[in-house]
Amino acid sequence: MNLNPARIATREKLILTGIYLSKFGRLGLKRLGFRTFAEAYNVVGYALGSRPSSIKNYRDEFDPFFPNARMGWHKREIRGYCKKVLDEYQGLDFDSFSGLVMSFVGYSESASSAVETDQGPEERRSGFARRLITGLAAERYFETVHATVPEFRGCEMENTTQLGCGYDFKLSRGAGKRFLAVEVKGLREQAGGVSLTPREYDVAAEFQDRFFLFVVKNFQKTPYHEIFPNPLAGNLRFTRTERVLIQVSWLTRV
Repeated sequence: MNLNPARIATREKLILTGIYLSKFGRLGLKRLGFRTFAEAYNVVGYALGSRPSSIKNYRDEFDPFFPNARMGWHKREIRGYCKKVLDEYQGLDFDSFSGLVMSFVGYSESASSAVETDQGPEERRSGFARRLITGLAAERYFETVHATVPEFRGCEMENTTQLGCGYDFKLSRGAGKRFLAVEVKGLREQAGGVSLTPREYDVAAEFQDRFFLFVVKNFQKTPYHEIFPNPLAGNLRFTRTERVLIQVSWLTRV
């Protein structure tokens, strides 16, 4: 059994997520922080760079093998490559399986709990879903649709999420021309709060009409997007907030 996410192919990760949701059902949804299966399909599907329907199809494939109220694809024989993954991983216990699914997108429950000391147990349990929605899932959604967006059509895209430059994507139409900066945010519902870091806010103020806030909404049902060019000068109203984070650790001498 391979528990190293770096050595598991994307299709196998989708299959394993389908097995997890089929085997553990709503208990698994709660552990990952999702409210509905549709939300889990959307968020994990986009985060893994695939179609959300892929995970649903895999869950349906495995439903006949677990005791639940769903019939699944009980009238057809399971596909060979799916059966192979099921045989290898179906004995994995709940905690180990949960950790494996979270690790597919680089999330560590233990590492995250160490810096979320001001949150209650329920908020910490929803950390996986929340971080994917506001981060990776929304970014992968943008990568999927950006070429069809009129404002960005014909642009060459560069992912800058790991560069700390105050925006997630750089879009260029040719050498020597001014590029567009896009900051991507995600929301679980059709409306909600969106925050900018000090760096993002400063870049938005500097770039003005070259800065776009791209918000992916409604991950809980059917994701769609809304674009805010030059967001600091538009109809949005940003309020400055400050937060003090207390991190607790234990020290000893050895």
